[in-house]
Amino acid sequence: MTRRSILVLGGRDPHSPQLGWHLSQLEEAAKRHAADISFLGYDAVRGDLSGDVSTQLSGVVGSLTPFDAILTRTMPMGSFEQVLFRLSVLHDEYDRRKQAGTQATICNPPAALEIAIDKFATLARGRRLGIPVPPTAVVQSRAEAMEAFEVLGGDVVVKPIFGGEGRGVMRLQNRELAWTAFSALSQVGSVLYIQQFIPPGGRDIRILVLGDQVFAIRRTSGNDFRTNVKAGGKSERIELDDHWRTIALRFCDSLQLRYAAVDLIESENGNGFYLIEVNAIPGWKSAQSVMPISIADQIVSFLLSTTHSV
Repeated sequence: MTRRSILVLGGRDPHSPQLGWHLSQLEEAAKRHAADISFLGYDAVRGDLSGDVSTQLSGVVGSLTPFDAILTRTMPMGSFEQVLFRLSVLHDEYDRRKQAGTQATICNPPAALEIAIDKFATLARGRRLGIPVPPTAVVQSRAEAMEAFEVLGGDVVVKPIFGGEGRGVMRLQNRELAWTAFSALSQVGSVLYIQQFIPPGGRDIRILVLGDQVFAIRRTSGNDFRTNVKAGGKSERIELDDHWRTIALRFCDSLQLRYAAVDLIESENGNGFYLIEVNAIPGWKSAQSVMPISIADQIVSFLLSTTHSV
């Protein structure tokens, strides 16, 4: 029986010879499943249109084409051209596999990554699907940002439209501080993403979707309104609510997301749950600490279950 192969694209520290925690977990899981696994940074990907079209997408490990499955991990920061090219590579490979009927072997599809990485696009998609979202304004001037600050009640959360792990997220409750923050963000060309603060803060629900499997985790932080691990957040496994499952699968199915984390917050006034964001390249270190199964094993098993000859 031919050994199947997986390529993990991105997520490796280019300055370290060692694999990080997530990639090490995947490497060990691949061994348990008798599969070959390789790791390639996005900066090593190149295009080659001089030969066979099916092998035009290549990097230091050769063509992307022979890999049975590709798992997309974190893409590093880069120029607009670099990011656009890297996504173009994924789009081209996805389209090639779609023609062959094997597009499911790329997890997650590039079009899904583009939506999920953009917080505005994520909430806009969720709202069209009938999923409640917090009152949010996305503007491009300081004057409009100040107007949004007032309309949203003078207690808002400002976030980078791209990015994760709580980086660059701030809560603004003071008009003068809001003016200063919006001025600084405008000077560096940032889009101003302004969201009404939903009290009490410091807690949310993460729905982890892996194929048809869905798990629920509550994240809490006693010292910060953010619940990310880097902000001191802790995780606990909780029973999956049918409503959460429906919301998560509705969103993921709309984008063909096969591995994702859907984050919801609950209003303390009893108005229900709101979609905050969707992570199409989620880490799972904190979740693993409260899960009775190996998440890396589940990821590898899912990837191998979708493979066909390509």
